[in-house]
Amino acid sequence: MIDKPGGMTSHDVVGKLRKITGERSIGHLGTLDPMATGVLPLLLGKFTRLAQYFSTAQKSYSGTIRFGFATDTYDAEGVAAGVDVQPALTLEQVRSVAARFHGELEQLPPPFSAKKIGGTPAYKLARAGKPVELKPAKVDIASFEIVAVEGSEASFNMAISAGGYVRSVAHEMGQALGCGAHLSSLRRTRAGVFTLAEARRLEELQPLAGDVEALERLCVHPRTLLPEMPAVTGDALALGRLRNGAQTNLPEFSAAPLVKVFAGQTELAGIVRRVAGTLFQPVVVMNDSGQ
Repeated sequence: MIDKPGGMTSHDVVGKLRKITGERSIGHLGTLDPMATGVLPLLLGKFTRLAQYFSTAQKSYSGTIRFGFATDTYDAEGVAAGVDVQPALTLEQVRSVAARFHGELEQLPPPFSAKKIGGTPAYKLARAGKPVELKPAKVDIASFEIVAVEGSEASFNMAISAGGYVRSVAHEMGQALGCGAHLSSLRRTRAGVFTLAEARRLEELQPLAGDVEALERLCVHPRTLLPEMPAVTGDALALGRLRNGAQTNLPEFSAAPLVKVFAGQTELAGIVRRVAGTLFQPVVVMNDSGQ
């Protein structure tokens, strides 16, 4: 897991990590805009097969909203959509508007986003000056706290569902206050179970390039992945059947529909779906061969 620096795309981080680790198959779990910093979980090698199980993870952020003018991208990297009106806002005013952005609501994604319109990312149409007609999507904002207001800038903390845009919240708050606004800084502090405390900076990893064992020690322990799924250690017979895609019996007595199966303490062999009782069907097999 990387603590992404500002000024880099998530794809840039993947490219640098490929050079450091020598692993070509790397995928990130949730794009961070170039301006944004913070938690960027990445799956390497055969672990990319687990990406589907992280798609709904809630994200937490801290950041700042600049009031006074909107931008076409809804953040500080965009073109100003008007003059800076320098509003005199109080903490109470901003908190009152922020209270509207809580729980389940319909959110219109930014025109400069990866949302697709007829198979084309919206940002490509926006850059080409073509009309961008996006549909509102349901998001869930679990918490949104305005920490302080200093001048025309407000600092905040937010927890929002996967697929939600903090930029859109900033933009809509500016509309509600009649002065325009944009997201001026953003730091992701959590993505699902992944936190900043576990994240590594790229400059920490660079000296370890090529040292597989040292790099593996910095990775999240496989047993802590997908904590909502119980884990079981399979015997030789069960592991053999799992690796061949066959149903197998496992000593697992919870009611969970999905279970992680390990060979020993650290080697994740796969994920299985309960058929009935202790009979399971493999749904993800972690063979190095790619089977």
